[in-house]
Amino acid sequence: MTTTPVIELSGVSRHYEGARAALDDVTLSVRAGESVAVLGPSGSGKSTLLYLVAGLDRPTAGTVTVGGVRVDLLNEAASARYRRGTIGMVFQFFNLLDDLTVADNVALAGELAGVSRGEARRRAAELLEALGIDRHAKAHPARLSGGERQRVAVARALMNRPTLLLADEPTGALDSASGEDVKELFRELHEDGQTILIVTHDLKLAEDCATRTVRMRDGRVASDTAVLA
Repeated sequence: MTTTPVIELSGVSRHYEGARAALDDVTLSVRAGESVAVLGPSGSGKSTLLYLVAGLDRPTAGTVTVGGVRVDLLNEAASARYRRGTIGMVFQFFNLLDDLTVADNVALAGELAGVSRGEARRRAAELLEALGIDRHAKAHPARLSGGERQRVAVARALMNRPTLLLADEPTGALDSASGEDVKELFRELHEDGQTILIVTHDLKLAEDCATRTVRMRDGRVASDTAVLA
């Protein structure tokens, strides 16, 4: 792990009309190779933080820099290019396209980023094999278990070799066995050097997969703690 920051939030606040601040003067840095879990109750600001890093929302004040890019300054088109080229996203409910096969779901992310269909399919095959789900390449997502679908979602997120992997409650919709499967996958990704930011209610996921835990409360960072090996 290097000391190079991948994520830098400086004095970030996000206010919504008629509501208290979703984020209130948050400063946070994540270095390359770290796996950081953001914990907190509903309404603590952790999801807002993730959306700002993903370029899906903009701060009311402060700066958001990811991989040297001022994300808070990007227009809609530039934000879309940023997400395709810099980050991979994993969601609680997978967001897979049920009318496409597993291989096509993964390859589509590459094609949308301008990769040729042949190269995208080769990359998808490599990822599915690496994540242990290549036997399901021709299946449709509805035929897979929750844990298998989340592995497909992770393969899709890694398609464009992202600098940063963002995960929003990646075990939230899974049974305990599938959740353990996904936790092991995130451990392996971190060991391979992937920088990861996970937003979760799952304390066990944070304990097992993160090098740091950041606890949010009322839109502020309440604690930022290294996880002991």
